[in-house]
Amino acid sequence: MSRTPPNAPVRGLPDADAEEAALLARHTEFPILAKATYLISHSLGAMHRGVFDSMQQYATMWATRGIRSWAEGWWALPGATGDLLCDILDAPHGSIVMQQNVSICQSIVASCFDYRPPRNKIVYTSLNFPTVMYVWEAKARDGAVIREVASPDGMTMPTELLLDAIDEQTLLVPISHVLYKSSYLQDAQRIVEKAHAVGARVVLDCYQSAGTVPFSLRELGVDFACGGSVKWLCGGPGAGWLYVRPDLRPLLEPRVTGWMAHRAPFDFVPGPIDYAEGSYRFLTGSPAVPAMFAARPGYEVIRDLGVAAIRRKSQRQTELLRHEGLTRGLRVTSPVDPGRRGGTITLDPTPLAAAGTTRSTRDLPLDDRLGAAVVKALAAREILVDFRPGAGIRVSPHFYNSDEELRLCLDAIVEIVRTRAFAQHQGGAAY
Repeated sequence: MSRTPPNAPVRGLPDADAEEAALLARHTEFPILAKATYLISHSLGAMHRGVFDSMQQYATMWATRGIRSWAEGWWALPGATGDLLCDILDAPHGSIVMQQNVSICQSIVASCFDYRPPRNKIVYTSLNFPTVMYVWEAKARDGAVIREVASPDGMTMPTELLLDAIDEQTLLVPISHVLYKSSYLQDAQRIVEKAHAVGARVVLDCYQSAGTVPFSLRELGVDFACGGSVKWLCGGPGAGWLYVRPDLRPLLEPRVTGWMAHRAPFDFVPGPIDYAEGSYRFLTGSPAVPAMFAARPGYEVIRDLGVAAIRRKSQRQTELLRHEGLTRGLRVTSPVDPGRRGGTITLDPTPLAAAGTTRSTRDLPLDDRLGAAVVKALAAREILVDFRPGAGIRVSPHFYNSDEELRLCLDAIVEIVRTRAFAQHQGGAAY
């Protein structure tokens, strides 16, 4: 299947405006886009070419400066790199520090609290990412009462259901800003307001929103926020981040800790820790220096482009995917309202596979086996998306994707499903 150049005119639509043209012009800065239709930024954002130079800088420092590298920049990286995220997420400089991943971030937050009644309830939804659930379920051993609010449809979470579960016994509310399965965007502001009204704290997992959905940590007033760099921030693995609201920092003493959190780490004082005063009090052991070098080029691109501009293009393109997916016979499991969606559209090819048979395509159960097979077949064509059980095929345009790439993906899904459905109908191998 031939590929259309990424800046080709869009069929049936007016020429992209200047803002979108500026976004799409960055396409050539991401090497993988030269050979692949890359629509999987919800899972792993494309690598910016600047990572080559950034990692070379790291290697050169290590090779030529050796132990002196710590004093010449490495030790300050968790805060300095976090400040780039402060610019993207509208947080005060010094309020975000780099960690390894969200599991560690949330474990650090969890370790700041006691779980004795009457305020020992943890409230979250059944659609949280599993790693977050694992962290909080483990706190039940310390006395926490876990209140998991079930989704009525397995894809979305009505805000009122979650608000009703937050009461005076609630200690913490760890939630996902954007749900990973369906791209449903939760109303973080209302959740924070309800939690604060009853004396609870909110831990906002921004992994699926940071870099594609604009928001202000200052305006939200959220107590804690965390995320990673793998997805929309185009920063690669191993570069998680943690925000703690500045006025809360002096009140908290995390039990998950390490020498970087000490007020005077190079004094090597034994015994109980004397915590640092700023955000470094939430660090642990020695930092993952290479990951931070790798993350910075992607952060800088997102910061310079602006998440608001990225969001405007994302909403238009996810709506294009939704509308044209439906016209091709696919089922869309993401929210209809663009204001309640993140940057992903989830597509179910099951109705298309059943078309032309005696089966009714209405309310068909999602065929996980079909979805996984389609994703594998797309990858063979260098069209990269992924699949999640119970949700469907996840397709995520970022600022560097063209409309033609979206149509290429949709057309390929239809072709693959029809070919495989025909083979199954003829008694051949299913999927």
